[in-house]
Amino acid sequence: MENQVLECLETRRSVRKYKKEQIAEEQLQAILKAGTYAPTGMGAQSPVMVVVQDPELIRKLSAWNAEIMGTDSDPFYGAPTVIVVLADSTRNTYIEDGSLVMGNLMNAAHAVGVDSCWIHRARETFAREEGKALLKEWGLGENYVGIGNCVLGYRDCEYPQAKPRKDTYIKRIG
Repeated sequence: MENQVLECLETRRSVRKYKKEQIAEEQLQAILKAGTYAPTGMGAQSPVMVVVQDPELIRKLSAWNAEIMGTDSDPFYGAPTVIVVLADSTRNTYIEDGSLVMGNLMNAAHAVGVDSCWIHRARETFAREEGKALLKEWGLGENYVGIGNCVLGYRDCEYPQAKPRKDTYIKRIG
């Protein structure tokens, strides 16, 4: 069965090297809109997406992320756009809600010709004092927890190939 959505889901890959060129605003808006349509528990829409395109702030967030990871490399791979996904931890489904937003962002990015990667350690970044100060600056309370950083840009490398799917991925009962 041929279907554009299924093809997009099957062909999206995480990219780990980006050009400095900023993504088009039209592409960004389409990606963000898809994020707002991610399913959330009881339709409560607990996540929030913070778009960061300021190179200095991206460098700061990347440095904090690298410090948490224990490296001095750039965990954001030079991406010119970072969408920080946070979610309201007072909602029981905040982790799942934010994770679904991340998935929608990455799949929508692929659909509009933008490359992406989920970068972890957002939880630890926004649990730090510096991270809490940013939340406050952004008008978000300390009940917001980092779910992930969705880095976006145009790849500056070969497109990654999918690893073979494991034989035990699906178990069918009955």
